[in-house]
Amino acid sequence: MIAYLKGDFVHKTPASVQVEVNGVGYDVQISLNTYSRIQSLEKGLLHTHLIIREDAHILYGFFDAAEKEMFLHLINVSGIGASTARVMLSYMKPEELARAIIQSDIRTLEGIKGIGKKTAERIVLELRDKLAKHPLDSNILPMKNNTLQQDALYALTALGINRTAAEQALNKVLLNEPNLPVEELIKKTLRIL
Repeated sequence: MIAYLKGDFVHKTPASVQVEVNGVGYDVQISLNTYSRIQSLEKGLLHTHLIIREDAHILYGFFDAAEKEMFLHLINVSGIGASTARVMLSYMKPEELARAIIQSDIRTLEGIKGIGKKTAERIVLELRDKLAKHPLDSNILPMKNNTLQQDALYALTALGINRTAAEQALNKVLLNEPNLPVEELIKKTLRIL
């Protein structure tokens, strides 16, 4: 699976971007939300999700992890495909969608092209509890390009630890010992939690 692409944005449209990574050009489908964030950028990083169909391999790209997370939630709802999820993320930001789903705001969801009342109700039914228990990562401050810290955070959240609590504990450990290897960082963080 291709988790992300980091490279030059060669050609951008509101629906797609061509990203050149080490001489290879990737055609990436994006939402209007992502397009508005990368419109003025020459290069950058896109979080990606690859969908393999019988007739095509389609790469979807997202400016931030919260948008990718919401996309993955949406495509797991029966009746919602990748194209519909992308349209939904073009209409609303991930945190706005999450708020509408958690608050059971069917009317707001129905305002999105292609989403009828039954589909909106299904989205709320299938995602409300998930999103309430595990909020999107959009309101968490980005980390300072510390890959060890990011690796540790991903490991902790994979263990089922709340992301906010894990991030706070990581920051406490890193204040005292900033150069720990990732294994030690995870162990010491688990002791605090």
